[in-house]
Amino acid sequence: MKRKVIQHKWKKKLFALILVVFCLGSLLFMQTCYNHVAGLVSLQHHFVSEPEVQGPKIAFLFIARNRLPLEMVWDAFFRGGDSKFSIFVHCRPGFILNKATTRSTYFLNRQVNNSVQVEWGEASMIEAERVLLRHALSDPLNDRFVFLSDSCIPLYNFSYTYDYIMSTSTSFVDSFADTKEGRYNPKMDPVIPVYNWRKGSQWAVLTRKHAKVVVEDETVFPMFQKYCKKKPLPEFWRAHYIPADTSKVHNCIPDEHYVQTLLAQNNLEEEITRRSLTHTSWDISNNKDRERRGWHPVTYKYSDATPMLLKFIKEIDNIYYETEYRREWCSSKGKASTCFLFARKFTRTAALRLLNMSVMGNFN
Repeated sequence: MKRKVIQHKWKKKLFALILVVFCLGSLLFMQTCYNHVAGLVSLQHHFVSEPEVQGPKIAFLFIARNRLPLEMVWDAFFRGGDSKFSIFVHCRPGFILNKATTRSTYFLNRQVNNSVQVEWGEASMIEAERVLLRHALSDPLNDRFVFLSDSCIPLYNFSYTYDYIMSTSTSFVDSFADTKEGRYNPKMDPVIPVYNWRKGSQWAVLTRKHAKVVVEDETVFPMFQKYCKKKPLPEFWRAHYIPADTSKVHNCIPDEHYVQTLLAQNNLEEEITRRSLTHTSWDISNNKDRERRGWHPVTYKYSDATPMLLKFIKEIDNIYYETEYRREWCSSKGKASTCFLFARKFTRTAALRLLNMSVMGNFN
């Protein structure tokens, strides 16, 4: 009887020992499985990266007649963009950028669908700018808005251009006090007082805040539509009344005044760098008609398109504003720099010649 009791106790201890071993083995197996699964998950994360958060973009806003004659120059420029840009084109109403009208995939169907008929020297030009901004603002990632003509070229590659524009919180707006008679119409007062009247290049770079100010404006724009109009030229006087004293006729070019004056009206001049990033050379030389001198910029043709021309433009590091006795020394990221990122007006053959000479920078 005693022997059976001993055997029974020994079996209970053996069973308990087997149970402990089994549990330990199970725990070890589960730990091994966990480590294996964790390793697979880690490996999966190694090969499948998290989706990249996209940063702010620059919206390039082209004002064109129909086609974009310099599209292949811009095509080379945008190849280095890495989705940091968007494109909007204002063409004449009804014009479509498809495979028959553009060779660049970047411009396919990039025309805005509610364009207006633009006449030089009329308020329709600034309405085209407002249309472009409305479309571009629909993308919340668009943080800067660059106005360009169809004759503009980039002077540097995309990376340099992006860093230059995004390195500051300001807009770039060529703006200075217009003290010469003939542009400001006193009938604009008191809505637009003369001390807020500004002049400058229409080729501005706006922050998102300032772009919204432009599209939401319901005060300054109507005044420009009514009172800011170009002076009729003598050859068109048959279609207009003949003024008794042509010297007193206001010659107001809306796109040279609107954005500058609007920002001054809204007390935003402290938030802008008061210069343009687009170089333009004005013809003030030997036009027989004094009234027309300086009305239109120089157009660079094939023979003008040389490395020396671009070197000259790129080496400009300051701009002088005679009406304000102000010299604007150009800087980027707190250091002295070139003033211009773009230049106009270039013919198609001139721009392609510069592209083939690789003097605009290594776009790729």
